[in-house]
Amino acid sequence: MRRGEIMGEMSGEERSDADFGRPLDGVRVLAIEQLQALPVATQMMVRMGAEVVKLEPPGNGESGRQSLPAITDKSGRKAGATFLRYNLGKRSIAVNLKSEQGRQVMLDLVPHFDVVCENLGPHRADKLGIGYPVLDAINPRIIVASLSGFGNVGESPYTEWPAFAAVAEAMSGIYEYSRRPHQLPVMNPLGGVGDTGTGLFALIGILAALRHRDVMGRGQYIDVSMFDTMISICDLVPNFWSLGIVRDPDKELRVPLLTTSFQASDGWFMMSVIRRHQFERLAELVGHLEWLDDERLNDQWGWVDHLEDVIRPAVEAWAGDKTKREAAQLLAEAKIAAAPGNSAVDLIDDPHVVSHRMLVEIERTDGVEQPVLIAGNPVKMSRLAEGPEGDFPTVGEHTDEVLREYLDLDDPTLERLRFEGAIA
Repeated sequence: MRRGEIMGEMSGEERSDADFGRPLDGVRVLAIEQLQALPVATQMMVRMGAEVVKLEPPGNGESGRQSLPAITDKSGRKAGATFLRYNLGKRSIAVNLKSEQGRQVMLDLVPHFDVVCENLGPHRADKLGIGYPVLDAINPRIIVASLSGFGNVGESPYTEWPAFAAVAEAMSGIYEYSRRPHQLPVMNPLGGVGDTGTGLFALIGILAALRHRDVMGRGQYIDVSMFDTMISICDLVPNFWSLGIVRDPDKELRVPLLTTSFQASDGWFMMSVIRRHQFERLAELVGHLEWLDDERLNDQWGWVDHLEDVIRPAVEAWAGDKTKREAAQLLAEAKIAAAPGNSAVDLIDDPHVVSHRMLVEIERTDGVEQPVLIAGNPVKMSRLAEGPEGDFPTVGEHTDEVLREYLDLDDPTLERLRFEGAIA
């Protein structure tokens, strides 16, 4: 169905997406953020229409700017890949929260915002004097979201542990679940799902709190732990164990699913066969109907036990003269879940990716012709305009602009705050 058909007509005329605005228009977010988890959430909020002001330390800014690979931004500083992915359309102010004057600037901004969010580290906001009780006293409607490795609410023996995505991923059990026998686990197999997942759960909490405030008139505190997030995302680890699937760490994990990869002429493809009718379709497609009468292949456990000696040789012989995409296409046409194992080049040229605008180009600011590619917005809404994406900010690019706009500070006051090291 076309977007216009979904939207219908109003007053006899079809209206464009832009006529409806964006769902978070008017929502103001003050983000004391770094690296990936929280910037994931606030980047999505920008795309939904929120105004996000990013509070960074003076100097080099938040630590995500120092990641590699990097480009040189318009101020001549490095802008790392992690920063580039999650900071389009935000405004940056450089405020020194370690100074009394800088903290006061941040606190003075609180009445002008709907959401304050931070991922400074466990209890660090409280230690700086900008924790939820302080902000709630200033603005009872404020929503405060805190993201950390192990949370600030409830007891945890790990509270003070440093936490990157891989820490939460490892502790969730997913690395051990997917580890191959006699091999070390693969770290960050999804490029930091512990960060991305935490950001998305935080976004859900923030949106729910905004709705709750509409009803109750008060804000609230939201606490999201990366470890908790990964337990939720990888819930099959304890769930399968509770249902009797206990692995020997030096044997292949045996689960009743035929979900694996196979070789084609130009790479690999995967398929997932988990029910009998799907297995019957596979047998017909690859020309081995005798499997249907083979007692060894009567159920899912049999498929797993005879993957290497019966099923794989037949499937790979069938796929030997086909590309990975051709093999996946034929399997899909037979109503079998399958997919090619794509590389970056495959994604760039993929017609779905192009039509869904799932790769967004960021023009380079350092003279390099090849633009930087980041992921687009995966949430498609019938009354939400796609793009345009904003630029990424340099450190403190909007400090004066924001403080004039919200606090009505004049030039002498801004100069004094700069001299005192409170802003930059």
